[in-house]
Amino acid sequence: MRISILLASAAALSFAACSNSPDQPADTGETAIDQSQVSDKQLEDQVMAALADAPKHGLTKDLFLKGELPSDAGQRRSALIKLAKDYASALADGMVDPRKLREAYTVPEPKTDVAAGLGQALSQGKYAEWVNSLAPQSDEYRALSQAFVQLVQRSPDLPDGDIPEGKTIHPGNSDPRVPAIAANLRSQGYLAEPAQQTGGQKPQAAPSARYTPQIVAAVKQWQADSGLKPDGIIGAGTVKALNASPRDRARTLAVNMERLRWLNRNPPATRIDVNTAATFLDYIRDGHLLDRRKVVAGQPGWETPQLGAPIFQLVANPTWTVPKSIVEEEIAEKSPAWLAENNFTQKDGQWVQGPGPQNSLGLVKFDMKDDEAIYLHDTPAKAIFGMNQRHRSHGCVRVDNALEFARVLAQADGVLDKFEKAMATGEETFVDLNTDIPVRLMYHTAYLGDDHRLHFAEDVYGWDNDVASALGYATTERVAPKARAEDVGP
Repeated sequence: MRISILLASAAALSFAACSNSPDQPADTGETAIDQSQVSDKQLEDQVMAALADAPKHGLTKDLFLKGELPSDAGQRRSALIKLAKDYASALADGMVDPRKLREAYTVPEPKTDVAAGLGQALSQGKYAEWVNSLAPQSDEYRALSQAFVQLVQRSPDLPDGDIPEGKTIHPGNSDPRVPAIAANLRSQGYLAEPAQQTGGQKPQAAPSARYTPQIVAAVKQWQADSGLKPDGIIGAGTVKALNASPRDRARTLAVNMERLRWLNRNPPATRIDVNTAATFLDYIRDGHLLDRRKVVAGQPGWETPQLGAPIFQLVANPTWTVPKSIVEEEIAEKSPAWLAENNFTQKDGQWVQGPGPQNSLGLVKFDMKDDEAIYLHDTPAKAIFGMNQRHRSHGCVRVDNALEFARVLAQADGVLDKFEKAMATGEETFVDLNTDIPVRLMYHTAYLGDDHRLHFAEDVYGWDNDVASALGYATTERVAPKARAEDVGP
């Protein structure tokens, strides 16, 4: 299936589906427009021209207007004004409400009164310019948008059919699948287009089946951007991933543009952003990236929710009161000897693990104010940070070299001395921060890396399907990964 067909599938969503707030009064925004300054033709020209630009946001006109506009002049004008408002709302706040897709979603969202600027934009003939300004203006959004448009533009040259399975292809090998692999990489911009023939020259020979150094380099870069081991070896996993793109990559880009539209345009200048799909966190201080490190997020079945909540205290040498769900699935089957060896005791009918290097929370916990009992913490299971697939916790977020990270936060907050003294006690000690640090736990399967390149993460939770379906894209089949927790920690 070509990307153009993928885009066309968005037409399955009705015009009414773009309303983010069905409980609000059905105000079309018509009262905000001075009808003497905006003729019917000017109104229609502006709105339809803006909608023609919708694909750069991963959207289509058919999402907002299914069928023909009414023929009655008054009804047509009202429909156009509603269309203009709905499209503006989609770019300002997102097409769909994330809280209706996931039970727990508390990441701060934009709340834009598009009706306030709609009339002025239309009256000045600047609707297209104004509505595009409502979408995120970040480098990341622009990169997603540009990649989406490029994939759509290149799609006519993408060969039909998947790359077949076969033996592993190593650099220097020859394989009849190499031309199809090269065409796939060219469609995504990883390989230059072949030289064009000019008049009078002999017809160009059939594409070589040799896996050349040039194609190897392109495969390595593509693997790195896709979260795969960048070894240049084309095995079954790489073939499967190549077959999923670029058509599925276009869908992924559209889904993640929508996720960016859900976010406040001016987040706190100092914050911690965790990408639970790609399993890393960014510590941004005063608007600058200060620290990026790996994390471990929840495994399928124990997904880390998308939350916005601040860290308000550091806990040195934490104890761990085991949740009932983990007791039932993990602790209940452990032997008395194992429990004693790992410092588990029962207190008031609950299993509690004492502080120390073996504690499942490690040596430090980052307490957050949220209703889901989710937090960041250290872990004794350090080896997981060296793995490609790091969805292995029971929902909380484990931080690589968490003790170092705690010291970075404590130093910036002016409580490093208190934290060091608390650590020296060897007992659970709470260190309040002078200023809460906002944290956003987000699930983004396409994102801009610190190398300024687009990267893709596996949709481990299958959450892309929810967003894609709401946007009118086809859902994809997926096999849910098996639980992978090597320990009982949260």
